[in-house]
Amino acid sequence: MNVPAPGLPARVRIHEVGARDGLQNEKTAVPTEVKAEFVHRLAAAGLTTIEATSFVHPKWVPQLADAEQLFPLLGDVEADLPVLVPNERGLDRALALGATRIAVFGSATETFASRNLNRTVAESLAMFEPVVARAKEGGAHVRGYLSMCFGDPWEGPVPVHQVVSVAKALLDLGCDELSLGDTIGVATPGHVQELLSALNEAGVTTDRIGVHFHDTYGQALSNTLAALQHGVSTVDASAGGLGGCPYAKSATGNLATEDLVWMLDGLGIETGVDLAALTATSVWMAEQLGRPSPSRTVRALSHKE
Repeated sequence: MNVPAPGLPARVRIHEVGARDGLQNEKTAVPTEVKAEFVHRLAAAGLTTIEATSFVHPKWVPQLADAEQLFPLLGDVEADLPVLVPNERGLDRALALGATRIAVFGSATETFASRNLNRTVAESLAMFEPVVARAKEGGAHVRGYLSMCFGDPWEGPVPVHQVVSVAKALLDLGCDELSLGDTIGVATPGHVQELLSALNEAGVTTDRIGVHFHDTYGQALSNTLAALQHGVSTVDASAGGLGGCPYAKSATGNLATEDLVWMLDGLGIETGVDLAALTATSVWMAEQLGRPSPSRTVRALSHKE
């Protein structure tokens, strides 16, 4: 039943991360052809931004070692296809294949920066500077991911001012948008509102902010709604609830795209996504992975008579 609520965006752009953030956490590599079919099905379901892969060294994320083989198979996909790059070498590989949307992945905490990037926060920003500059010079759109925005498994709660400082630094490098990551899923709605307000007070406008919630404690939809109430209209989600984070063991799955679409449809918020087609895609992908989807909406809709 469609019952709009006041003060929410009329439309939300879903930044689909299942093909990259979701599949990078699989214990075994998914065949390239299956990945390509997954992206095609996601686009056919109406998703307009689908993160395709990551141009990282195979040693670090072996599940995405086929980026060079996969990306050319997606030339006919009618959607934006961002790719993650960790450094200039990754950028070179992505640009050589015609990528026009680039993402870099930073950390709000020193411990995670060390474990994920083998650098301090300052060193990682210095590494991103030429990546962002060169991508922008080539006309690419650049997204800056910021992980551990609410809590860190080693450092505990992350001070809001610390997150704001690194967020502003990423935007000052030239990133077009910022994705705030609740990597271990500990955020609650009041914390989300406080961080968004602090970013606004520091001069970061809401239209440049996306949110990326994990459902470790069942708070992903509640936190998303808090962000929507603040005016955020870009939300990251993963088809079927795939994914987590290979460098933070307490990080469980991403917000399931189907669960998000169910809520947004009920609120009368446009997404352009066909929920039935998306659910069928996640059921198909779950079959490829040999296990059921963790998405509650997928399970509910796929078990209807």
